Amino acid sequence: MGMRTGRDTGGAAPPRVRRVLVAAAVSFLAASILGATLGHAPVARASEPGETWVPELAVENADDTNVVATAGAIRLADGVVRAQSARSTRNEGELLLSPRRLSAPVDRVTATVTADVPPGGEVLVDVRGVRADGTWSQWSTASPGGPARLSEAMNDLQVRVTLVAGDFGASPALQRLWLAGDRVGTTPAPAPTTTAPAPTTAPTTAPTTAPTAPTVPTAAPTPAKVAPVTSRVFATRIGLVGNTTANGHVIVPRDHFVALPSRRGLSPRDKGDYTVKVCAPNGRCAWSPVWDVGPWNIRDDYWNVGRQQWGDLTLGLPQAQAAFQRGYNGGKDGFGRRVANPAGIDLADGTYYDDLQLRDNSWVTVTYLWTGTGPSALARPTGAPTLVVRSAPTDASSSVGAVAAGARMAVTCVAQGQPRVGSQGASSQWLQVGPQQYVPAAAVEAPRVASC
Repeated sequence: MGMRTGRDTGGAAPPRVRRVLVAAAVSFLAASILGATLGHAPVARASEPGETWVPELAVENADDTNVVATAGAIRLADGVVRAQSARSTRNEGELLLSPRRLSAPVDRVTATVTADVPPGGEVLVDVRGVRADGTWSQWSTASPGGPARLSEAMNDLQVRVTLVAGDFGASPALQRLWLAGDRVGTTPAPAPTTTAPAPTTAPTTAPTTAPTAPTVPTAAPTPAKVAPVTSRVFATRIGLVGNTTANGHVIVPRDHFVALPSRRGLSPRDKGDYTVKVCAPNGRCAWSPVWDVGPWNIRDDYWNVGRQQWGDLTLGLPQAQAAFQRGYNGGKDGFGRRVANPAGIDLADGTYYDDLQLRDNSWVTVTYLWTGTGPSALARPTGAPTLVVRSAPTDASSSVGAVAAGARMAVTCVAQGQPRVGSQGASSQWLQVGPQQYVPAAAVEAPRVASC
């Protein structure tokens, strides 16, 4: 554990914001609650009392990417960490704070940053929470225009701070972060749980079974389902072996992950909190985690109704596609570059060549699994980077796709099939993860689901 720059002070009064370097390109994310100090209108009083806290800013190698604690502040380290898929030229780093259990559920979080931000640099604050089905909500940004709004009221929250280098590589210096959560919406609060989630892995909907004999109980009720967003987009190949992605993952040959053009769906390093199901025209599907930002844009969460940028475009339509096909934004992306293809997703080489068996860029169908709710499971293959998906619950059935290690799958039901031994023990149960798509329960951290 590295240098600590602060301690949790519970409901301490908000700090006065230090002088920052002012320039047109500077993005300083501060809370509306200090609107009078920063020149923004104050936030209306919450309908229910909230909670304030000052988190401890500690750099831990297991969770954080390309940041160091030095001279009383969190700063960028010396690594070359960028949004590789978007071909960004600016280094960045990520401080992932430990999850926090609040005394009452909240659906709005305000963030006030004390930092020195150089011209062209950014300090980005995002918040997520554990939903009623036990999975993480997507990241929601706390911006000068308003606090982070969560999809439902939640007790367990996590905060991510992204530092983006300014002009000439200058690093922001984050000294303090002050947070306030309250509840203003009408969404139901989640049922209380007994433990907070792990820092980088969303808890499953039910405890996994003993390693020696995993089973998926069939009698327990499953969480209510909401169908995730699905769209048809153009896929290109990432390549870039040896480079480091926006979440700190070093790209290896035949890697298994994807890039989407917004940090709102970016998983922590080597985790599958945000997973897409990509299906190719040949019928094969791949379940791959989102580990990079791009292609083309970095604020185009086109799978959301209230997207960060380009809000006049249709749900599911990437800005790059609109620019390429219709001349939207003068045919340019968010960086002002001429868009040369309509790509809305980038695929790592293993996902592209091995899982989907593509040989050229292609239109694919993508399901953004975290936009839905319901039972889901995590792939835990042994001795392989992926888990083979079969057309029936036997090893003799045809292979119809692959799930990357740690990736999350939506689970439909459980079927009896060929006995298997895997990371979770021995079992004859198989999970259905789509029409004629099955994975062995012995290699999956599974929730409780009904029989097929």
